[in-house]
Amino acid sequence: MSGERSLRECCLAEVVGTFLLIFFGCGAVHVAVLFGGLQGLWQVGIVWGLAIMLAIYTIGHISGAHINPAITIGLAFWGRFPRGRVVPYILYQFVGAILAAVALYGLFQGPLADFEKEHGIVRGEPESVLTAMCYGEYYMNPGGYEFEEDGKVDSKKLAQHLERTSMATAFLAELIGTAILAFVVVSTTSTGNEDVPHRLAPVFIGLTVAALICVLAPLTQACFNPARDFGPRIVAALAGWGQAALPGPNGAGIVVVYAFAPIIGSIVGVGFAAQLVSHDVVLPNPEDKELE
Repeated sequence: MSGERSLRECCLAEVVGTFLLIFFGCGAVHVAVLFGGLQGLWQVGIVWGLAIMLAIYTIGHISGAHINPAITIGLAFWGRFPRGRVVPYILYQFVGAILAAVALYGLFQGPLADFEKEHGIVRGEPESVLTAMCYGEYYMNPGGYEFEEDGKVDSKKLAQHLERTSMATAFLAELIGTAILAFVVVSTTSTGNEDVPHRLAPVFIGLTVAALICVLAPLTQACFNPARDFGPRIVAALAGWGQAALPGPNGAGIVVVYAFAPIIGSIVGVGFAAQLVSHDVVLPNPEDKELE
């Protein structure tokens, strides 16, 4: 149990779990964008769901498998996770996300360059969001953009496409999505919910994410996790996408939509579930101790 684990072990587990989440999840986005594989929201969404299941089953008994700063903050806000561990958990979640994005770039840098050459995309220019979306996220989802007949990009039409989702709409989508996710996490792992076979809780959580992606990904790419967005986004910015990745066409809106909204949503979701389902500690809640 995580109560027997040191903070160092828990943080390492968060690195591994977040790495698995981003490697498989963003890897699926690479395959969909660059190769036309995994076509359809469900195909990509279920890979994200499987990644979450794997992460929870493999490291959940060590750290609780938060793998998401919003979940960590939401639990700590309601006294269900030691506040002294919030910052270390978040830092190591970002480490895991960054390492996964670096690994994916190393694997897919050839296909990325080929895709950009085929469609006349200059990396770092505004139209390069069509490949940067393999890492960071944008609203409206660039994946809905249709190339011109010659396969090239019309920058004006792409800009108009991205403007189809306002920051307010994107904020609401991410807040609601994360609130639902946090509610399911707390409800399915709570000892007060006797109707749930708790060994299957990771399956329910993964399927919830897959379902949310099916509904919300067309608007915001369905983040619900600040580490999932900003870790890979930083890698993309350093790998040549520059301002197209950070801050990108959404500007400061990325902080509002992909950081503030998930955090607020998690606080709402955890709080609602805690009051409705039970008052028990829903995830491993180790005693605070120094990093060893």
